[in-house]
Amino acid sequence: MEFNAKRVDEANAEITATMSKATIDAKMDKIAKEAAKTMNIQGFRKGKVPVNVVKARYGEKLSEDAANEVLRDLLQEGLAKLEIANDELIGEPGVSKFDKKDNGDIDVEVKVSSKPKFDLGDYKSLIPAVKEKKVAKKDLTERLENLAKGSAPLEKIKRKRMVKEGDFAVIDFEGFVDGVAFEGGKAEKYALEVGSNSFIPGFEEQVLGMKYDEQKDIVVTFPETYQAKNLAGKEATFKVTLHEIQEKVAAELDDEFAKKMLPNEEDATIDTLKAKIEEQMKTELMFSYYREELKPEYLDKLVEKINFALPTSVVEQEVNYALNNKVRTMTEEEIKELQENAEKVEAIRDELKADAETSVKATFIVDALAAAEGVEVNDQEVTQVIYYEAMQNGQNPQDVLKQYQDAGYMPAIKMSMIEDKVLNKLFDEKLGK
Repeated sequence: MEFNAKRVDEANAEITATMSKATIDAKMDKIAKEAAKTMNIQGFRKGKVPVNVVKARYGEKLSEDAANEVLRDLLQEGLAKLEIANDELIGEPGVSKFDKKDNGDIDVEVKVSSKPKFDLGDYKSLIPAVKEKKVAKKDLTERLENLAKGSAPLEKIKRKRMVKEGDFAVIDFEGFVDGVAFEGGKAEKYALEVGSNSFIPGFEEQVLGMKYDEQKDIVVTFPETYQAKNLAGKEATFKVTLHEIQEKVAAELDDEFAKKMLPNEEDATIDTLKAKIEEQMKTELMFSYYREELKPEYLDKLVEKINFALPTSVVEQEVNYALNNKVRTMTEEEIKELQENAEKVEAIRDELKADAETSVKATFIVDALAAAEGVEVNDQEVTQVIYYEAMQNGQNPQDVLKQYQDAGYMPAIKMSMIEDKVLNKLFDEKLGK
């Protein structure tokens, strides 16, 4: 049986062989003998079915299984010759050739990709200069004022006036489509924050200028994408009555306010609160600075300076992902043109390849940085982040987690967390923290 295993480069290899008919037949006999021991076929006792009967009845399937087993044996033999451990493989080996000849032999070619091995070198010398970010006084004051306003209770305005932006209009409303009231379109004494864009587009704008006890018909059109299909795209008339106007009166920025905001802090003062808010804002600033400025600059340097072969299968996956995203933005006419012109598809793939290679290379470099720095992220940490973000967005954490798991997003989320963790660690060290 002809056999050859060679490396194309440090990350890719090819295994070629001719699987002889004799080898496949021998493997088929072995599989048939094992099957005969457990098979139930009418007219024979269990375990006493003749091998030739098994082969006659299931010959095609047995032949296919035998060829696959011989192929697996070849793969293991090739990996041993190439000194590639199973845990170094990336993705599934790809069978690029499987040609059955007239004499029953089969010519095969298998392409395998493995995790690239490379030296990071003095990667810390490439870290860009890291600057300390400071919170502007006006930004701190604005954050404190928003905090005071956000925690303030609603109060009825002391003098009657018209509704303006930012007011909470306490209204009764009932909606009608073609003169018929629809389900879910009615409420009483509802406090609508004008300008929040929480109602149907155009509704809140028509509440502006209303006066106490005024009744008004507000006409709007439901968006085509509205969740209730029976209302999507339809014009509706809402009969609205304004009862009163409320507003939030911000608390004084004093020690009493600080104590309310920091209930677990002993002897909290406004200065204590300011210090904590400033620290929080500085963390946000530094995280944004790291992610938006330093991270792209540093990764670009690493990708430029560190050279190694990339697994072809991974690059192809990245190109496919980018191509699918590009197709989603195309018109039906453009998609049809691609379906009829294979050369155009290949041209687009070629355009996307460079960015795909850069992305894949950066991923392997980040993985190597994490190993060098001893940075890890376990599955529990990933779940906690997903739960926290889901709760922040008012979603059910378990539903979001299942959605991500079903879509296969978990590895990408984990890799993103590892990337942030290791780069933040390196930038913090550079800053001298």
